[in-house]
Amino acid sequence: MSGNTIVLGAGMVGVSVAWHLAKRGRSVLLIDRRPPGQETSFGNAGIIQREAIAPYAFPHDLKTLLRVLPNRSIDIRYRPAGMVAAVSPLFSYWLNSFPSRYKKIVPQYASIISLSTDEHAPMIEASGADHLVKKEGWLELYRTPKELDRREKEALDAERLYGVEFKRLNRAELDQVQPGLSSDIVGAIHWLNSWTVESPGDLVQAYAKSFEAMGGRFELAELKGVQKTATGWTVNTSEGSHEADDVVIALGPWSKDLLKTLDYDLPLFVKRGYHVHYNQPQGKPLKYWLMDAEKGYLLEPMKAGVRMTTGAELADLEAPASTGQLDAAEKVAKTLYPIGNRVEALPWKGARPCIPDMKPVIGPAPKHQNLWFAFGHGHQGFTLGPATGRLLSDMMHGEPTPIDMAPFSPSRF
Repeated sequence: MSGNTIVLGAGMVGVSVAWHLAKRGRSVLLIDRRPPGQETSFGNAGIIQREAIAPYAFPHDLKTLLRVLPNRSIDIRYRPAGMVAAVSPLFSYWLNSFPSRYKKIVPQYASIISLSTDEHAPMIEASGADHLVKKEGWLELYRTPKELDRREKEALDAERLYGVEFKRLNRAELDQVQPGLSSDIVGAIHWLNSWTVESPGDLVQAYAKSFEAMGGRFELAELKGVQKTATGWTVNTSEGSHEADDVVIALGPWSKDLLKTLDYDLPLFVKRGYHVHYNQPQGKPLKYWLMDAEKGYLLEPMKAGVRMTTGAELADLEAPASTGQLDAAEKVAKTLYPIGNRVEALPWKGARPCIPDMKPVIGPAPKHQNLWFAFGHGHQGFTLGPATGRLLSDMMHGEPTPIDMAPFSPSRF
């Protein structure tokens, strides 16, 4: 079977790249070992985060470091073996988080975040997925006036510089929007132009079906290898071999292993995360997506129940699950809002593909013609998938992009 373009990876990023290429009339084969949206794109908080103009930096202040060091925090945990294995990219991540470097990264990162909802919108319409998406924003809760004041100042800058929309809510206003919260909460930031999704995996699947309706093809198969040929590329899978003019690597945290076979050693590392669902409380269901900002977890009213998602765990990609972080979050969450019992016996575990300068890798491979990269989106692959698809498609067709792509170039390493 011959295809003009093969996209490897059927998460939000890979599906979005495939969708944009098929929309332009390309023959596209999308390949993954699991159905679309069933890996990292399945387990996130389900927020298209238009407000997330600043990436998560490595903590530098002594107060945070002393809090994290005992390894009992809800927002950040680590495994020593995972830290050792990723010591080089983590050190670069720490360096890039110094204010002098970070302040240069933020406007670059914000440029692609600013495209997020605009690029999701046509894909939502084309896939008939409006029923999955709410455009009412989400709530970032605070327990102390000092932290709420600090966050409001950041939000005002984001509003002025990057078009983020928000409203500060005092406790009385918050009770009108989302009643039933713990008395410990003093107020919230209501992010207004971010969207929420009641089933992230279903949205990716809807996009994939839209891709197939445009003539795209999906193959469920294990990837065996990728080789350069005189005329293009050969992709070998458990289902057979495929020839292509172009290949796009969008395998998220699994991109690194394939890249090594092609003589690339990019500084990709992972931040793991967990989620579990709870029954909605009787009589007063959770209406809004909530972040307990000073604790570091989220609650989301999903189709499967109230989903709780954890912060980051620095660990090896395939290390066994550890429920300590999730259990600690659950204990606090049940005092925040009266969620019911767990729906699943075992929590879901996933991994975010991260790059030390906190920006995704999007663009042509430095050593090979017609090989393209689209991975490393960290916490925001779900948010940035459609924007990445649009940008990479523009680049592959030699057309100008709406933002400067140099900050995201694979050649920066």
